[in-house]
Amino acid sequence: MKEKSFYTRGGDTGQTGIIGEGRVLKSDLRIDAIGAVDEANAAMGLFRSFLEKDDEIYKSVLSIQKKLYYVMSDLASLDANDERFVKISAEDVTWLENEIRTFEEQVIVPREFSVPGDHPLGAIMDVARTIVRRAERDIVRFYQEYPERNSAVLQFMNRLSSYCYLLEIYVLKIKKDITVTSVKDI
Repeated sequence: MKEKSFYTRGGDTGQTGIIGEGRVLKSDLRIDAIGAVDEANAAMGLFRSFLEKDDEIYKSVLSIQKKLYYVMSDLASLDANDERFVKISAEDVTWLENEIRTFEEQVIVPREFSVPGDHPLGAIMDVARTIVRRAERDIVRFYQEYPERNSAVLQFMNRLSSYCYLLEIYVLKIKKDITVTSVKDI
């Protein structure tokens, strides 16, 4: 039996495979967008790793992480209408809006800019938020080149940055009883 290796050498020329036929350069807009979503997912996972599995936030973040895999498969699919890979929908956006509302109802959202770093969990979520925003910008650039793509992906990512901000505020106030430092406080 031939031993399999984890590496394939397929990317040694600076190209990578996408869903469907063909390969693209690793510098392709599509790959930038997928990579940024992957980074956001990793940051969300880092945040989640500090929570207990029965925590409502743990479950919410895990659901989002699973949806981020759907976002990546959507972006990686050559066929913008292939139902096997285009999974993010208006229902996912509505679900995320409801998650946001859940946290928003329990905290007072600061009206001014906040300074990251009041607690490690808040800081991690702030890093996740900034990565999500970069991913959103990368998706916008990709969609400018391929405008027939799934608009729900962009809406989901836009809501996700708001979710990350509110989750940072929620964790600081409700879980840790820490007041967010505003720029005006400096």
